[in-house]
Amino acid sequence: MLKLKILVILAVTLISIYFIIGIPRSGSEVERNLRSNIRLGADLRGGSQLTMQVHLQDAFNAEAQETATRLRAGGLGGTITVEEATSLSDANRVAIHITGASGAERVPGWASQQLGPSEYRLSLEPAEVVRLRQEVLNQTLRVIEKKTNDLGLTEATHQIVGAPEDAEILVEMPGVDDTARIKRLLGTAAVLEWLDVKDGPFPSCEAGLAARGGVLPLNTRLVDGAGCYLLARNPVIRGADIRNAQSGEAPSGGWVTTFVLSQEAAKRFESYTAANINNRAAIVLDGKIISVAVIQNKIRDTGQITNQPSMQDASELALNLRAGSLPASVEYVGERTVGPSLGADSVRQGMRAGVAGLAAVVTVMCTYYKGAGVNATVALALNALILVAALSYFGAVLTLPGIAGVILTIGMAVDSNVLIFERIREELRLGKAAVAAVNAGFSKALSSIIDTHVTTVVACGCLFLFGTGPVKGFAVTLVLGLVANVFTSVFVSKVLFDWKLARSRTPRLSI
Repeated sequence: MLKLKILVILAVTLISIYFIIGIPRSGSEVERNLRSNIRLGADLRGGSQLTMQVHLQDAFNAEAQETATRLRAGGLGGTITVEEATSLSDANRVAIHITGASGAERVPGWASQQLGPSEYRLSLEPAEVVRLRQEVLNQTLRVIEKKTNDLGLTEATHQIVGAPEDAEILVEMPGVDDTARIKRLLGTAAVLEWLDVKDGPFPSCEAGLAARGGVLPLNTRLVDGAGCYLLARNPVIRGADIRNAQSGEAPSGGWVTTFVLSQEAAKRFESYTAANINNRAAIVLDGKIISVAVIQNKIRDTGQITNQPSMQDASELALNLRAGSLPASVEYVGERTVGPSLGADSVRQGMRAGVAGLAAVVTVMCTYYKGAGVNATVALALNALILVAALSYFGAVLTLPGIAGVILTIGMAVDSNVLIFERIREELRLGKAAVAAVNAGFSKALSSIIDTHVTTVVACGCLFLFGTGPVKGFAVTLVLGLVANVFTSVFVSKVLFDWKLARSRTPRLSI
């Protein structure tokens, strides 16, 4: 049985080493694997931190406009106007005014107030405001995460911070010190629309409006770009219909962005193009026409945006289309750059603190508990090895608070060993033999060790749920260390005692 336990410890040790450095063939490969597996956060490695404010009023206004469009299409009649929010402070007070209609039907999510015989005011219900706000924040976070991952910033962290009413999105990017291009990409809404061309081009949108006598036809709008065109208001396909997008070079030269539609959108697009051969269509991105072309044949699920200025523009457009559209515009309200020198200094100081603390602990344990102190030191080393292996396996990003969690884990591990050793001493003072004292000491200390670790894990769970990024890093590191500590202090330390006693003809403890 003892041999089996020793084999388990050896297996855990080898697996931990494999997770950390893999199977290297040279010293340089060991160093490369260590750097790639143990990832450092922006506060240690250096990097950038962006804070973005989501303009929630954009999403509320869009919801009101879409609802008004549905009411018009439903034949409600009268005049339907939307009172939009102009700032974040009144984002909850968007409203739809209906005048001259015989009645207003109940619209899900909107509260109706009758102002007169044929006048109504629809406003968002409080529950719908909360739902829409959270949905917009979550969707914005997902889109930004997709964009940073497509950029190769797989170590970037993303989180929503602040109260729901004025929540911000915090993005930390280790190793990034030039944020100009990233800010441009993350802030691009990438709202793509394919629209019918009704008339144009006009020299300007004012000229287009004048050509129509100052009144635009129903369900149309003027959009600028390479000239101003009169376009259908409702798009045939939207950015949300795009399943994939890639950049490439056109056979005739220049750069293009090719997109692939979802299955449902492809059927709709095929019917549209088949019925509109020789008609013009415009591709509008973020409210600006980027391409106008004649539909020459039926198209099913693939389209192209041609005449991209450069390869970078084509690839950035493809990235934005793959990530999806932002549901609301964002504004950068904070930017912070941590230089590599500061990160290196943080690592150096953290390592010094860890080494100094570890050396002091080992010295005290070996002096006070003698041979048992060596036992504790071996268990402590394996604890650190398992912790680093877990961080590597789960792809955790090590931050300065994370290093603090590692150091605290050392203290918790020593505390567990002290508890066990004092129990064993009590049993020896009662006159028990060495083997019986060890068994009784571990058995009686186990419940106390489990209790202290469970309460600490619960506290770490609260830190993770309600804390920000650095606090979460501290909580994750501490929990991993506590799990490793239960294994090393209870199982490994016991096996070391048993192995020592089994080798001796007259079992004695140095404790």
